[in-house]
Amino acid sequence: MAVRLALLLALLTAGCQTTDVETPSAHAMDTHSHARPDQVRITHLDLDLELDFPRHIVRGQVRHQLERRDRRAPLRLDTDGLTIESITDQDGRELAHEFSSDAVLGRPLTIHLHDQTSHVSIRYQTAPEASALQWLLPEQTSGGKQPFLFTQGQAILTRSWIPLQDSPAVRATWTAKVSAPAGMQPVMSAMERRADGDGRFAFAMAQPVPSYLIALACGDLARAEISHRCAVWAEPATLDLAARELADTEAMVAACEQLFGPYRWGRYDVLILPPSFPFGGMENPCMTFATPTILAGDRSLVALIAHELAHSWSGNLVTNATWRDFWLNEGFTVFLENRIMEHVFGQPRAAMEINLGMRDLQKDLASLPPGDQVLHLDLTGRNPDDGMTEIAYQKGAAFLRRLEQVYGRDRFDAFLRGWFDQHAFTSVTTEVFLQFLEAQLLAGDPERARQVDIARWVRQPGLPDDAPVPPAELFAAVDAERQAWLAGKPAAELQTGGWVTQQWLRFLSGLEQLTVAQLQELDAAFALTRSGNSEILCAWLAIGLRNGYAAVDRRTELFLVTVGRRKFLVPLYEALMASSGGKERALAVYRRARPRYHAVAVRTLDQMLGFRP
Repeated sequence: MAVRLALLLALLTAGCQTTDVETPSAHAMDTHSHARPDQVRITHLDLDLELDFPRHIVRGQVRHQLERRDRRAPLRLDTDGLTIESITDQDGRELAHEFSSDAVLGRPLTIHLHDQTSHVSIRYQTAPEASALQWLLPEQTSGGKQPFLFTQGQAILTRSWIPLQDSPAVRATWTAKVSAPAGMQPVMSAMERRADGDGRFAFAMAQPVPSYLIALACGDLARAEISHRCAVWAEPATLDLAARELADTEAMVAACEQLFGPYRWGRYDVLILPPSFPFGGMENPCMTFATPTILAGDRSLVALIAHELAHSWSGNLVTNATWRDFWLNEGFTVFLENRIMEHVFGQPRAAMEINLGMRDLQKDLASLPPGDQVLHLDLTGRNPDDGMTEIAYQKGAAFLRRLEQVYGRDRFDAFLRGWFDQHAFTSVTTEVFLQFLEAQLLAGDPERARQVDIARWVRQPGLPDDAPVPPAELFAAVDAERQAWLAGKPAAELQTGGWVTQQWLRFLSGLEQLTVAQLQELDAAFALTRSGNSEILCAWLAIGLRNGYAAVDRRTELFLVTVGRRKFLVPLYEALMASSGGKERALAVYRRARPRYHAVAVRTLDQMLGFRP
């Protein structure tokens, strides 16, 4: 077994710069940060910030507590677009510093320390165009009365609003004091929250977290309790719908605790953001940030909440140490998400979710180069967002399902619980996981170990033939109805009563080339162009655009100028570019919508559309 592990690790590390598997935070391992935590490490930070909505800036101070492992070394921080006003130590003495520049990583900041320096205070302000911050006008919110601000730090954007060691390998506790305009409620991804009066709010995170999980939002927000530890936050106009839709949140938390150990973060709240949020959700500790596009009215899209909740174990509790290890966050989380959905909503629902996920994986496998199809992905010199594909999510989850299939659910659940317990509040590499896998699972059962080609799953492109996909019995009826319609059965006579979102997505996924008359028939029977379910609507609009169905044009443009979720934007702009009028038509819509999108979505779409500001 030891020989096999040594060979496996050699395969994984071949050609990469990583040399020290015992120190996953070493500088050579995180190519997306200029920090050197092996020399000087931040262990705690205190923020004191003022939110300036008219100028679209955050100004204030951060005070870093240091662990100095090499007393001759400077403190190296990551920044991007920040204006630094002063840098002092705990005694108020100024500290010499200088910047350098990096096309991908921003402006690294080097601070020279005195012999006795234990804390460094930095007064600064952000740029109006800071990539982590999105400032919304009142008309971009559901209430229309107050502006709104939210942050999105993953992967390397936190450095645009806080100067720090912006690496997932560096975990720190933190506090914050935030000054907000009158009548506005700031919230943060914190275990402790309180209002101090006069527009001042205080927050604290008592557990060490990586920088990308420090999150802030501020707007006209209200709160609805779900349980003693779960609540929903949203704009008042959205709150009742959100509370009804997310009523099963406490049941999900309890299910995950039963499966994988205690919830260690105190509260679990969900913040429903305005529609420009670029992701479905972001797993900020204690408070998931979520898109309003999950509010379908029938709880059929709450798998996203199960996913973000699962990150409380995989991602937040045990974190990828570098972005090439991203699958340790997302593959594990998709696996846990499916288990939560099965536990709360039943195996048939979970099987549909897995099948749809594997369909999305096949699409990425068809479009990505072989080098981007591996789990342990080399991202040197690239933006880490390039690794946020279905490879990390769905291939990673399929790998874990294969291990579960070979070793049995009870044994694999015990393995996962041990993984979370023994690595809680740490950042780990793929090598660390493979060592744990060998010691805790493979070595104890050589016969079963031979049934899983670990190197094939982790290091090689494509999807192994033994990837398990459970049968989705509810899809069989959907496929039969679709085939009956294509064979001539009237749409109005199809047996679609009781279908949930996943079944509609299955139905639509089998429709490629249709006539306008066929599209009109489906629309008349099911009002798809007027659907309030964003998943169904996006799939339908893309079909309509590709097939020249003019009835979807206006709805598509309205959707694109109001919704900023990248998952929907990419296929709709692709469909626009393939439609009549092509690229010019897509660019005309994009010029109107681009100012409403977050920087994460803008980067993807600028590249896809060849847009030059």
